[in-house]
This record gives sequence, C-alpha cells and structure tokens, in this order.
Amino acid sequence: MKLSKTEEELMNHLWKLNKAFMKDLLEVYPEPKPATTTVATLLKRMTDKGFVGYNLLGNARQYYPLVKKKDYFSKHLDGLIKTFFNDSASQFASFFAQETDLSKEELEELRNLIDTEIKNK
Repeated sequence: MKLSKTEEELMNHLWKLNKAFMKDLLEVYPEPKPATTTVATLLKRMTDKGFVGYNLLGNARQYYPLVKKKDYFSKHLDGLIKTFFNDSASQFASFFAQETDLSKEELEELRNLIDTEIKNK
C-alpha cells in the first residue's frame, strides 16, 4: 500500500518525532500550517491503511508509526526499479549516476559505498 504525497509528508514528521500528539505534529509543519481537521483526516486514513497506530491517553491520541521509514522507502524503491528499470538495479544505478547532478565527491562516496558492499558479499 502506498501513501499520498501529503500522507508521506505527515509520515516523515511522525518518523522524526517517533510518538506525537496532534499538537506536536501541527507544530513541526512550516507556515502556512494545515488545518487541524486536515491532519486529523490524514491520520485517520493512515491508520486505516495500517501505517499509523495510536494510544489513547485520556481524551488525546498519541500517534506512532507502525511502518519503519527504511521499510517503506525500500519497498517503494523496489517498485520503481521493477516498473521503470526492468527489475534491474544496475540499470537504475546507471540512470541515477548519469542523470542526477551529483558532484565528484558524491560520486566518490557512492563508489566507496559500493566497494564496501562488494567486500561484505
């Protein structure tokens, strides 16, 4: 299951906070802040999708992520590679290295990461 862009934005705030009440989530949004009802609707949809859980503390709900950020984006990336790169991670890596505006330092960092992964295999 996938999150919408607005749900992803809210989920990113929740991943950073780990646990949060509605007021905590509203505080971390930049201006102009969304309406409380908008955030409440997003949280309801995300709860229904199984991405967010909550604990009732009195009358307030403390929300927390049910899905780890790494797991969500890993699955998202896998789908992207399958759909657009014929299920080939090397085609994706080639496209990424050639089509993004990476500096020489960033490319060297990537090479070091790849070299480390090769050594660990």
